[in-house]
Amino acid sequence: MQEPMQAYLDRLASNSPTPGGGSVAALVGALGAALGSMVANFTVGKEKFAAVEADVQRLLAGCEEARQELSALVQADMAEYGKVSAAYGMPRKTDEEKAARTAAIQQALKDAAEVPLKAAAACHKVLTLNRELVDKGNANLISDAGVSVALALAALECAALNVEINLAFIKDEAFNAQMRGQMGPLLAEAPALKDEVWGKVERAVKG
Repeated sequence: MQEPMQAYLDRLASNSPTPGGGSVAALVGALGAALGSMVANFTVGKEKFAAVEADVQRLLAGCEEARQELSALVQADMAEYGKVSAAYGMPRKTDEEKAARTAAIQQALKDAAEVPLKAAAACHKVLTLNRELVDKGNANLISDAGVSVALALAALECAALNVEINLAFIKDEAFNAQMRGQMGPLLAEAPALKDEVWGKVERAVKG
């Protein structure tokens, strides 16, 4: 997160195993959260919106919390996938080495799956916050609320995909069921949240 964006994009486009789709999903989610904060920041402190000041302050705090979490997950995804790659690179000549390698791979995959699940939950939060913000925020920024929810939904769905690709290689079915149980409601609710906000934005923009 401290490097130039060009450096991140160049590394993403290369044959380096990281960053990958999970990191990108978190980054896109962070962008969506930041746009929510932008809408709120153009609303708070203005006399015109004094009646909703407390509400928008709360929404701003929520967007900023989501942005910080998603920003951290950009790097966390890279770190966890690095551990997966390292586990696959462990020696496997003896039965003991094979068993240790298998155990390390399984644990690394579980840890890696947790990161995009957290990202998906944070993106769901961004969608929920925008549901209220689109009505109470500065109308001059309403298109930014639309972009925010579009990015948040895309990031959530991409994060879910990265959860699933890890689960595909995890043999612990109880763990997989637990993860899918947490992921399911987020995926089920997110499109409707996005569509609700997007519809309001389109009506406001197109008249």
